[in-house]
Amino acid sequence: MSFRNNLREALDFSYMEQKELAAKTGLSLKTIENYVKKDASVPAADKAVRIAQALGVTVEYLVTGKNAAGERGGAQVGKEVIDILTKLDAYNYEVVVALAQTLLHLQSGKHKR
Repeated sequence: MSFRNNLREALDFSYMEQKELAAKTGLSLKTIENYVKKDASVPAADKAVRIAQALGVTVEYLVTGKNAAGERGGAQVGKEVIDILTKLDAYNYEVVVALAQTLLHLQSGKHKR
C-alpha cells in the first residue's frame, strides 16, 4: 500500500483526527491533509518520523505497510480484527474474546503447559 493509505489506516486505528495529528507533530493541518489526499507525496524523512511517532507506528509501516520484521503493521492487523469482530453475533463475539483472553494468559506464562 501507499504512504497515503497507510497513513489513513493509522489515523483510523488511532481514532485521531487530522487536526490532532497536526497539533502533535507541529505540522500544519494543510500539510497533513496533503499527505492524505489522493495525489499525495511522501513527506521528507523528518516529517515522516514525527508523524509515525505521533501515531505510534514506525516510518517503515507508513511507507511499506510492514514493520521491521516484515509483518503487517499494527494498524492493519487491528483493523482486520475489528472488522471481523463487528460482523460476529453476540455469542460468537464472546467466544472470540474468551479465546483471546485465554491465549494472552497462556502467552504470559502464568499457565504451565
